[in-house]
Amino acid sequence: MTVNGAERESEVEPRTLLAYYLRETLGLTGTNIGCDTSSCGACTVLVDGESVKSCTMLAAQADGASVTTIEGLSNGDGMAPMQQAFHECHGLQCGFCTPGMVLAAVSFLDEHPQPSEEDVRMGLEGNLCRCTGYQNIVKAVLACAGNGAKP
Repeated sequence: MTVNGAERESEVEPRTLLAYYLRETLGLTGTNIGCDTSSCGACTVLVDGESVKSCTMLAAQADGASVTTIEGLSNGDGMAPMQQAFHECHGLQCGFCTPGMVLAAVSFLDEHPQPSEEDVRMGLEGNLCRCTGYQNIVKAVLACAGNGAKP
């Protein structure tokens, strides 16, 4: 698979979840594991541009795919537009859910470039944040949508 633009090849046990492969084999610890049941969304990554809860996908299922984690979202010249929007709008508190939330928001905006507030709330309902009231997260996604840049 390609992870954050780099070809990666590893032998994995058939039962290895993508989340654990990313964290333990590749050392990409921005992919957080909060529940192991797909309830929280902290492990969200992009697989071929689509948001996926990596605790529900086997690493072997990503064979041949392009995977983007929070570490690979920016192009190296600072933060990606969605990361910048989260920063400017204070769309985080403890930060545990933030990587998954940011990646889910990127995928959401790719599919819905001009969302309403309600659209954002519905689009991110599979990602939980236990620290915020979601107001600033929604504000960040709307700000990113409004700046016209690719998230």
